[in-house]
Amino acid sequence: MNQLEFVKLHGNGNDFILIDELNGERIPEDEKSEASRILCHRNFGIGGDGVLFLVPSERADIGMRLFQPDGSEAEMCGNGIRCLAKHAWESGYVGERFSVETLAGVIPIQVRRDRKGFWARVEMGIPRFERSEIPADGEGTFLKVPLHGFEVSAVNTGVPHAVIFVENLDIPVEQIAPKIRHSSCFPEGANVNFVRLGNHLEVRTFERGVEAETLSCGTGSVAAAAVARRLGLVGETVEVMTKGGPLRISFAGEKAFMEGPAVTVCRGVVSDEILQTLQ
Repeated sequence: MNQLEFVKLHGNGNDFILIDELNGERIPEDEKSEASRILCHRNFGIGGDGVLFLVPSERADIGMRLFQPDGSEAEMCGNGIRCLAKHAWESGYVGERFSVETLAGVIPIQVRRDRKGFWARVEMGIPRFERSEIPADGEGTFLKVPLHGFEVSAVNTGVPHAVIFVENLDIPVEQIAPKIRHSSCFPEGANVNFVRLGNHLEVRTFERGVEAETLSCGTGSVAAAAVARRLGLVGETVEVMTKGGPLRISFAGEKAFMEGPAVTVCRGVVSDEILQTLQ
């Protein structure tokens, strides 16, 4: 690689480094994992909760791949896909309605810009509650299961999520969550969401692959809303407040939709010193 351009974006503070492979930028396939570990490091790299790759697709208008700070590849990311959608739309690759291929399937998106900025409405598909689809051990659904001192529910909203309702969110998330994230109940691990129910849902999420709490998680917000709806706690539309800002989650039949912003932070070129470590 002689030069590598990137775009830094965030969705409610969940920040990503985007590499536009439609524009000729390339990180070789066998280097993507290690490159993501290096680029996401907040002291020795650019810093981010993941690296988004905008790629061609034969099944949709464009494709998205996401590598996390630990080098693993994630199936889907709600905040990440809004960031990728913003870049793709502003680059002229797509119109206001388009589809994105992810490892979780093809995702329809609608985008707009108003006086408050860029917004994307993402069709997140049908939340999957069966243990075999989360995945989680056992049969049937995983709702209000006693686990490590909590009642835990689980759902797949593109990636597996554990959802725990609490009365107080002032808790040591990064001490509690890893026990559930790595529980043997979840063979592929799980993101962990702590949720407080009020006039809206307040959510704190510990993300698998980031291995830390993030300011916002799109699929986690959908998971919290989906479980709350399944338990009869909310209706068809609910505002979910994360540390980084609000998301609007709605349901039409069994399908879930997420609406929220995305912001471009900066554009840049990765230095030669960093590129040399990727070779």
